[in-house]
Amino acid sequence: MNKDQVKGVAEKVKGKANEVAGKATGNVARELKGDIQQDMGQARKDMGDAREDAGHAAKDHAKRTH
Repeated sequence: MNKDQVKGVAEKVKGKANEVAGKATGNVARELKGDIQQDMGQARKDMGDAREDAGHAAKDHAKRTH
């Protein structure tokens, strides 16, 4: 796992906590903040996944061309 994957998952967890807390307390703003954090975390994780996939593809390509 790379740092974007780790930070993305961490942001998703924080977002879920804010969403649940917002629902439990009736705080719509906090719930919305949690939803946004989850989306941002997923985007960062996806970026990390793509980066890792690209690295694996480059290594595989290098193996095949040598």
